[in-house]
Order: sequence, then structure tokens, then C-alpha cells
Amino acid sequence: MTAMMPTAFISRSRSTTEAMTPMPDQWLAEPAAPTPIPGAAARFIPSVTDHPAANQHCAAPMSVLAALLDAMRITSVEEMGWKDYDKIMRAIEPLIGEGHALRHFPYTHAAALQTGTVERLRHDYTIRLAYTEWGDPRNPTILCLGGIANSARRFDYIARALSNQYHVLCLDWAGRGRSGWLAEQSDYAFEGNVAQVLALIRHKKLSRVTLLGSSLGGCVAMRVAVEAPHAVERLILNDIGPFIPVERRRRRAESVARHYVFRQPSMLFHRTGAAQKNDGPVDDTVLLHNSFHQTRWSEENGGRVYRHDIRALQAYRDEASHDHDQWDDWNRIECPVLLVHGLMTDALLDTTIEQMMAKPRFGAVHIPHVGHTPTLSDPLHIATVRRWLHDSDGWPKETTIGWTPGAERILFR
Repeated sequence: MTAMMPTAFISRSRSTTEAMTPMPDQWLAEPAAPTPIPGAAARFIPSVTDHPAANQHCAAPMSVLAALLDAMRITSVEEMGWKDYDKIMRAIEPLIGEGHALRHFPYTHAAALQTGTVERLRHDYTIRLAYTEWGDPRNPTILCLGGIANSARRFDYIARALSNQYHVLCLDWAGRGRSGWLAEQSDYAFEGNVAQVLALIRHKKLSRVTLLGSSLGGCVAMRVAVEAPHAVERLILNDIGPFIPVERRRRRAESVARHYVFRQPSMLFHRTGAAQKNDGPVDDTVLLHNSFHQTRWSEENGGRVYRHDIRALQAYRDEASHDHDQWDDWNRIECPVLLVHGLMTDALLDTTIEQMMAKPRFGAVHIPHVGHTPTLSDPLHIATVRRWLHDSDGWPKETTIGWTPGAERILFR
């Protein structure tokens, strides 16, 4: 046991008042520097130069987390209250997200995309879309696109690691993360997602980009590569292909298209899957980081809720009554493609991968012990993506990449 922190820093109360303490989500959205940590944990806070972005595996955040949990006498998520959660996130988030800028731009949702609205009410309207920006804009650009319920901050690990050589942008879809909401549920549609990506490319005046898409983001990336081939240099598809079976879509839609309130951290972790094994052997800080940015504090509900417009997920549920088929798009894509495949996935069929393999300039990376959309936080996986970016044409058709050993679990064993 390390030396104890001052008593004032340790909260053991589990009162209703504590559970309803507002969380400083906006402060954590754009951390300028790590918060000073009193007591024993302070010596675990490293300087940025000790952990270069290109090689960082969040050993520093995990060391800070371990020291905090030790000092706070917390050994499982069941013992954690919101004040404890607040202290932990204030300590580790600036280390994980350091180097990014949170930005917004005006996106005009065209009347032509509002097919579910009566014609007399259709008109162009504008909302703000959020994105994170990493690295030097003079470098080649990678644009990261998340899944149906993801936040742009899920890409922090790979974005930070690649930002020493690339300009990385990570988009929050309309109705998710820190982006504004659309006017009607029916406005949340696939073509609208395509329009949002093209709008960001125009806003940033980008000539050529590499699109990295997870799940929904990969589907959108394929369509963008077809509609704007001049703007897309390469595609990285994170556990997604041109076909998703209806059974999987329905199962996912039924799960996400509900309103949840998490009144204790343990409820949040179990619901978001942080306590499950489907994310692979990642450490606790990855699970904490992703579940934090996927949710927000809701004073009116007395807990954390998902950081999205529930209508966006309900629109997905209503549309998930059939297979998702993009083979026509796939056959028209001519740029190099890298597929990242979680070997435990239920969204990417072996038969789909076999058909994809027939495409020239295509490579597949298989990752064991992980399900749908690997977190892309492991140094081995990030290094693999980096090597492919350097030489996509010389890449083998198939390869398998394991995990960096030693990912530590204290909370989520």
C-alpha cells in the first residue's frame, strides 16, 4: 500500500447528494494540463517528454489510476461513487487527451435530406458539428469516423500516437458527442452521415484524406469513397465490411435505442460493456476513458446518461429491418483498403471477408480476443496501422497481430 492521500481528498460517502454532484464534463473536454494530484499519486504524473505520443501505451494514466485507487481504498467498481469517479477522471483524462483541440463547424442539413418531413416544413437548417483535431494541418490528413453510438474521443489513442506524422480529425456525428442535434428523427439517416463527412472535408479545405471508419463510420467511409473518389486516398475499415446481417443489426438496435440512467459508476460500467471482455485485453484507463466520453452527467436524472440524441439511435432501430448491403459501393472502390478484423466479432462474417479479399490493394489484419470494432488503443495495433499508411501497396493480403503484454486490470477483472 502506498502512502495515503490527505483525508479531504478521499471520499467514502455513498449518499444521494454525492450521486447527484454534477460532473465537470466540459472542463474535461479540453484539458490544458493534468490536474495537480496531492499525496502519493503525484509522483506518477509524468512529463510529456517522458512518454512520446508515438509510443505511449497509457502506462502513465494506469500508474496514476493505480495510485489513486490504492489511496482511496477502492478495489472494485462496486465501491466507487461519483466523487471518486470525478477525481479519477480529472487525473487520467488530461494525460490521455493531451494534444487535441475540440472544434466546431457549421453544418447545413439540406432540405433534400429531410425525406421524412412533410414537404411544406422542409428547409435547409444549420447545426454545429464537433470534431477533435490533432497534429500539424500541413501533414497528410486522417479523418476518423465512429460507430452508431461512439464519441470522437474514442479515437484519442490512435489519434495522439499518429499526430506526430499526420493531421488527424475525429468527427462527432450529428446527435452524438458534442455535436448539435438534428430537427427530426427521420433526419438521422445514412445519407446525412455522408453529407456530414463531405461538409467537414470542405470546411477544412482538404484535398485528399485517409478515412478510418469504425462500424457505421466504415460504411459511411465506403460511400464517401464512391461519391468523392478524388478526395479519398485510402480506407481503413475497423471491423466492418459491405454486408451486415439483419439479425446482428436488430440485436444491436434493440440494445442501443433505449434511454438509460446510470446512478452509480458500477451501473455505467456494466451497461457500456467496460466490465466485459469484448474489448480485448486493454487496461482500465481505456475502459474508463471510452465510457466517460460516451456519457454525460444529467442533473435532472441524477446520474450519467448517454451523450447522444436518443432519436438518432431510434432512427437506426427503425432502419435495421433488413441486411445492410453495400456490395455495389465496394465494387466501385479503387483506393487501397485495410480491414481491421476482431476475431470475436458478430458484425463481419467470414464469407464477407473472403469476398473482400478478391479486391486488389486490399489487406486484412486479424486481431484475436476482441469483438466488434477493436479500440485501436494498443501500440501493436497502432504500429500496424502506421506501417500500412507508409506502404499500403506492399502490404500482405492477411496478417494477424496480437496484443502488447501487461495491460493491467484492477477495476475490471
